Order: sequence, then structure tokens, then C-alpha cells
Amino acid sequence: MKIDLTVLAIPGFIAAMAAEYAWQSRNPAEGERAGDYEFADTMASLSMGVGSLVAPYVAGRLLAPVTPRTGRYAKALMGLSLAAAAVATAGDVWRRTRTTGLLEAGAVPSRVASGVGARPGNDDDEFPVSHPSPVAGSAHVPAVGRVQVPTSEAVQVPPALRRITGGSAVTALASAVVTVSTLWSAETAGSKLFRFSPLDLGTGPLAYAVAILGWDFIYYWNHRFDHESRWLWAMHVVHHSSERYNLSTALRQPVAEALTIYVPYGLLSLLGVRPALVQDARAINLIYQFWIHTAVIRSIGPFERVFNSPAHHRVHHGSNREYLDRNHGSILILWDRLFGTFEPEGQKVVYGLTTNIDTFNPARIASHEWIAIARDVFRSETWTDRVGYLVRGPGWAGARRA
Repeated sequence: MKIDLTVLAIPGFIAAMAAEYAWQSRNPAEGERAGDYEFADTMASLSMGVGSLVAPYVAGRLLAPVTPRTGRYAKALMGLSLAAAAVATAGDVWRRTRTTGLLEAGAVPSRVASGVGARPGNDDDEFPVSHPSPVAGSAHVPAVGRVQVPTSEAVQVPPALRRITGGSAVTALASAVVTVSTLWSAETAGSKLFRFSPLDLGTGPLAYAVAILGWDFIYYWNHRFDHESRWLWAMHVVHHSSERYNLSTALRQPVAEALTIYVPYGLLSLLGVRPALVQDARAINLIYQFWIHTAVIRSIGPFERVFNSPAHHRVHHGSNREYLDRNHGSILILWDRLFGTFEPEGQKVVYGLTTNIDTFNPARIASHEWIAIARDVFRSETWTDRVGYLVRGPGWAGARRA
């Protein structure tokens, strides 16, 4: 069994973090704490790093029985999704019919029409947007203290019906996410696509060059989509959750990649790249990304025109408005320059999320955005909104709630 190169690199990761910590201890930056090692934050990052190594094996065992075409319970899961969708749809129809009848009969309570009884929004009513897109602007940030006026529907529809409808909608979409992601992963695996390729580039320099460059190109688009679709952001937000920026932050990796869809790296196998080389390209890509998570190295000079660097990646981790969703490249920054997402480092970077989650609990770090999606879907009243809260941008969700 071939050993993952990232596993072999672990001693180097640890040594580099120790060296960075020692350097920072001898050269403290006045008034600058973002690059320092804080114990709870570092432990959270390290635990997420270990989790990201274990997660693929655990996910493989858990999801194999529900993978379409091969899983024993795949049809049952699809049936559950359809049945739950039907229940939610029936609830929507009943509610709209009931509400329309009430409105036609003039049964809008006077306290609703006048606004009496409205209550201000609070954290129980609004789940914070983790990282809004720059496109929709500040509208993505939840409004604080906004007055929420109940409608006749909110007053008249039985709470039990709302719970049944919302719970069914969450169940339907959650089941669909598992079904679609497992099917996509199985059908786009490099080992499967390589069988359809008329080419075999072998294991020479050309094969490695195609694998590394190809992986980097696909990574750019997948990383960009991570920031543009809330489904993918729910997985990727883990990496942006720390308010510190040091080498340990690089290890704060997602643990739910099995529940996403992406541009398949298996496409490289259609070009004749052997699956083993595709995995090596993945490892090389991840290892390169490790060293750019530091505030110690300020610049790498003219190489920054072509290669990603600590300066470029500090921008990517910034929650400053002008830094949001920029510099998605891994090894090469050329992709960002070519496709209009490049931003040079300028003003001081503020790390973390636009609304930080203020926790070092790995379970909460990994799940908070999934929970936020579930809440939004639960409270939605149309399938357009429910699907939108899952697949559209994080910023759209915040604007829709506002």
C-alpha cells in the first residue's frame, strides 16, 4: 500500500511549526498577535488536521452502504429523500391554501397589521453568515436589532405543521446531499476514469508535470467554488475559522469533503495520468500550501508574479471586505491573475470570518455552517429558497434573511 506523501511530511510540519514558534518568541511583533501560537487555537487546528487524515477512511465506511449503484441502502436513502420532499411540499400547499383563505376572509390579526407584538431579531432567529461574497456587499451581514413582524401565516399556521414541513425539507435535502455527493465521487474517481483513457503517460517527468500543473489548475476552480457555493463553503469554512495565522492554521483542514461535489481531479486520468500520480500531485499541492501560512515571511520578491506566497495567501485568509474571496491559487498565483481574482496585500489583514464563531471546539468548527444551512432550510417556505440556501453563495443567504 502506497503511503500518502502528506503523512511522510508530518515530521517536517512539526519541525517547521517549532521553528516558527521559536522565531516569534525571540522576535515578538509589537501589537501583533495574529501570528502567535495560542494554545487552544493551536490544539483546535492540530485536532482538525488529524481529523482530516482519519475522515476519508471513516466516511468511506459510513457512506459505502448508501452509495448509489453499489450501496445496500442507496435506494432506501433515495426513497427517504423523495418521501420527505413530498411531505414538505404537501405542507407548503396546505399552508399557502390556509393562508390565502385567511387573507381573503380578512382574517389578519390587528396586532399584525399595526406591528404590535413584533419582536427584535436575536441570535436565536438569525444564524450568522460565516464569510459573505464581495458581490452582494454588506447586505450579507445579518441585521442586528431588526424588527420582525409576524404575518398572518406565522400566527395562524399550527406550529406542528411548520415543524413537520421544515423537518421534512431538511431531511429531503440532507438525503439528497449524501446521495449526490457519493454518486459523484464514485463516478469521477481517477481509478475509474483512467480505464476510459486511450493514453498512459507513464511515470516520467512529463506525467508528473501534467499531474501537478493539472491538479493546481483544477484546485483553483474548486477552491473558488468553495467560496461561491454555500454547500461547498460549509466544508471549507473550517480552514478559515481561525483568527490566528501561523503554520498550524495550514493543518486546520476540512473533514467533510466526502459530502461535497467538485470539479473531479479524476479528469487528469482521462489525460493519461495514472491514479497514483494524481494522488502524488494532491500531496505535493497540500505540502506546498503549508509553508505559505505564515506571517514571518513577508515577501518572496519577483517570484510572487508567478507563485503563491505567504503575502498572497494572507490576503486570502483576510476578512477585510476587499480581501474576501481573493487569491484562490495553490502553487501558482497565475490562475488568479488570469481569471480576475487576484488582490495584492495592502492594508493590515484581519483574520477569521466576517462573523467569527468564537469557539475552539473542533466539532462545532466542523459543523456550524451545516447547522446554519439546516436552520435556514427549516424556516424556509419555498423550495426555491431551500435549494438556494444550500447551493447559492453564503452572501445570498445573508441577504435573503435580511
